[in-house]
Amino acid sequence: MRAFFAVDLPDRLAPAVAEAQAAFADAAGLTAVDPRQAHVTLKFLGEIGGGDETPAADEPAPVLDDVIAAGERAVEAAEVDSFECAVRGFGVFPSLDYISVVWAGVAAGSAELTALHEALEAETTALGVDPEDHEFSPHVTLARMNDARGKGLVREAVRERRPEIGRFEVDNVRLVKSTLTSEGPEYETVASFEL
Repeated sequence: MRAFFAVDLPDRLAPAVAEAQAAFADAAGLTAVDPRQAHVTLKFLGEIGGGDETPAADEPAPVLDDVIAAGERAVEAAEVDSFECAVRGFGVFPSLDYISVVWAGVAAGSAELTALHEALEAETTALGVDPEDHEFSPHVTLARMNDARGKGLVREAVRERRPEIGRFEVDNVRLVKSTLTSEGPEYETVASFEL
C-alpha cells in the first residue's frame, strides 16, 4: 500500500482552504486538492507491505507493523508535545519559473513539524525507505500544476495575496494509506500517534 505520515488540518479549516484556492481557481492546467483532505506531509513512504497490494518482489518494502513501530519510536524521539500550528500565505515548488505545486505555508509550528519529520526520516530510512532528496519545508499542498497554461495567474496570486487559513492544535501524527483513484486520492488512517 502507498502510505505517508501526516498532520491533518481540522475540518473547520476546510472552508478557509477552499477560499485560498479560489485565488487561482481560474488557472488552466491546475488541479486543486480536496480542502477536506488538507494536511502537512511529514514523510512520504511510497509502497509498504502489509496492505491490500503486494509490492514488487524486486523492490522489497518495509512491512506495515515495522512502519507503525517506527512511527511510535519517532514520535517519542522527537520529544514534541502538542503545539499550535498556523497556516498562511502562498508558495510554489520548485520555483515561480516552473510551478508544479502551489502550497500554503506553515508559520507557527514549523520547528515542531521539522523535529517530527527528522525523527520519522531517521526511523523510516533505517527500515529501507528512500531518504528525502530535498530539504523539508512544512506546507499544505493546495493544488498541482499539470501544465503551464495558468502559470501567470498563479504567479500573480502568490505574489499579491497572503491568505490566513488559520490556527489549530496539533496533538497527533497519522500514518495514512493513500489510494489513487480517477477522482483523486482517497485517504484512510492506518495508525495514529499521540504527542
